Amino acid sequence: MKLTRKKLKEKLHYDPLTGDFTRRFSVRGFKIGSIAGSIDYQGYRTIGINGQEYKAHRLAWFYITGRWPRNEIDHLDHIRDNNRWLNLRSATRLENIRNRSISIKNKSGVLGVHWSLKHNKWIARISVSNKRIYFGVFDDIDMAAKARKKADKKYGFHINHGC
Repeated sequence: MKLTRKKLKEKLHYDPLTGDFTRRFSVRGFKIGSIAGSIDYQGYRTIGINGQEYKAHRLAWFYITGRWPRNEIDHLDHIRDNNRWLNLRSATRLENIRNRSISIKNKSGVLGVHWSLKHNKWIARISVSNKRIYFGVFDDIDMAAKARKKADKKYGFHINHGC
């Protein structure tokens, strides 16, 4: 059975200010008003309804707009279980990729900036349409970071990209 907005609202209440879904009735030991769902292995809140698992951010979109999202839902602050309405946006795959957190493998602390042993300097670069674009070598990491931030803006990356 396909989940309707009416059925969703009968079962759960969504608070757009907190991003929480709470139960409208008791079920299997969970009380009315308790927060629905659990955090999955990727860090997203999932909620089971009628034997089907749903991502809470997609349910929030459906709850507020009345439409299932066509695209991905991006968490602007990169926190996967922060489902406050103001933290969510509809995004294409490319737009979502352009709002990523910095990788834990990053050693410089700045997205798109790395230390070159060959040049003994900092290098700034960006990847756009599977092509690497280099912005030069820099003595100072702050100058390399500025070059990269300028490129983020030029190529349409989200302001939070790399934060």
